[in-house]
Amino acid sequence: MHLTGLHHVAIIAADYARSRDFYHRILGLPILAEHWRAERQSWKLDLAIPGGGQLELFSFPSPPPRPTRPEACGLRHLAFACADVAACRQNLLAEGVAAEDIRVDEYTGARFFFCADPDGLPLEFYQPRD
Repeated sequence: MHLTGLHHVAIIAADYARSRDFYHRILGLPILAEHWRAERQSWKLDLAIPGGGQLELFSFPSPPPRPTRPEACGLRHLAFACADVAACRQNLLAEGVAAEDIRVDEYTGARFFFCADPDGLPLEFYQPRD
């Protein structure tokens, strides 16, 4: 087996329009495709992630809540690489998105911070060291 990369991450949104606005307008991810799937009463939105990956955003009627306890088993967070974490953080704050303070990774020296998407999913913005 030879894996060549990460193709996509899929997220189910409680409020499709709000999450679509967050990922497309606020984070600036370009729309690749958007489809209404009538048989599932569900939207499917494909967004491009710089570097070649994709984010799939779904809506489903009455999705069950996900456990929110700290360190719950499962996907911990989604991390986006960025060139300037301070600028990314300021842009999010200007849009009314609460963002944690910038921290420095004790092992790599890279700068990063966390915020949450409209459904409370943790997102990390990570600036790799040059």
